[in-house]
Amino acid sequence: MRFNRSRKLFTGLLFFILPLSKTPVFGQTSKPQILEEGYIFDQAEFKSCHASTLVPLANGKLVAAWFGGTQEGSPDVCIWMSVKENAGWTKPVRVAEGFQADGKPSPCWNPVLFQSKNGKLYLHYKVGPNPREWWAMYKVSSDLGKTWSKPTPLPKGMLGPIKNKAVPLSDGNILYPSSTESIDEKKWAIHLEQSDPALNHWKKIAIDCDTFNAIQPSLLFYPGHKMQLLARSKENVIVQSWSEDDGKTWSRVTATNLPNPNSGIDAVSKPDRSLQLLVYNPLAAGKEWWEGRSVLTLAASADGVQWTDLYTLEEHQKGEYSYPAIIYDDQGNIHITYTADRSKIRYVKLKL
Repeated sequence: MRFNRSRKLFTGLLFFILPLSKTPVFGQTSKPQILEEGYIFDQAEFKSCHASTLVPLANGKLVAAWFGGTQEGSPDVCIWMSVKENAGWTKPVRVAEGFQADGKPSPCWNPVLFQSKNGKLYLHYKVGPNPREWWAMYKVSSDLGKTWSKPTPLPKGMLGPIKNKAVPLSDGNILYPSSTESIDEKKWAIHLEQSDPALNHWKKIAIDCDTFNAIQPSLLFYPGHKMQLLARSKENVIVQSWSEDDGKTWSRVTATNLPNPNSGIDAVSKPDRSLQLLVYNPLAAGKEWWEGRSVLTLAASADGVQWTDLYTLEEHQKGEYSYPAIIYDDQGNIHITYTADRSKIRYVKLKL
């Protein structure tokens, strides 16, 4: 852990020095102010949980969802949801279950919430034995998550958002960061999908992954028509692709200078597009799949190229703190959720 101790010391020194400068980093104060932190629940009906998603509601509340059950991939794994109200987070409730064609239970995976401009709340999720054979489903709520429609499959060949949030485009269409994994597990590939606001008229947007194996992309916006995609990879580095035409076409995937231990990330753009935020595990992969997930960090960038670590959310010798979700709300607050040792979902609210 020498690398992380050194990094944390440097970051601490940076926090001490920068406030003396007349020009704050990224036009903000350098150290985030933690407004609230804790767990969404202390006890639950499920033993294991993972892959949270987070969205602000039109009424000022927040809603979070994740999958939970005996363990990842077990037939009893369902999608659970909780709403943040003035008194705290509500008790988790089951909002989606998975079934095979013959009616037998099938595990659910990776929920993604999306609040449409028409007021409807969408819940995307996957059902299937594993990420190589799963299929995409979604539900719709017209009352901010109190009740949900029956599950509907996406059009054949479409997967929707794989882990991270969908984003609305200036023309009203919705862009979904997506990816696939081959049956033999040897090839990962990212792509994008697009639909109109009613989830009709779907199409795929190809991305040249070059030699990288990448999944679970996240989308960022910059001034003009520029966008950036960041994704998890097998190659110990976060990878990227760029668009200069509002997401219609994308550059070949290249490596960033950010480490990635084959673990999920998430990123968000400040509403005015002047700042980009990223939550990631800043370590290299180990021999086991969970190694490298014991440190979780919030980083920022103005240009998507040079990133600065702002805050260490978690730093441990071992354990898994991973699969973050990050959003802005209308008041400029930043909300983050992530998996804590597969047993809880942790929540942090902060302001820059």
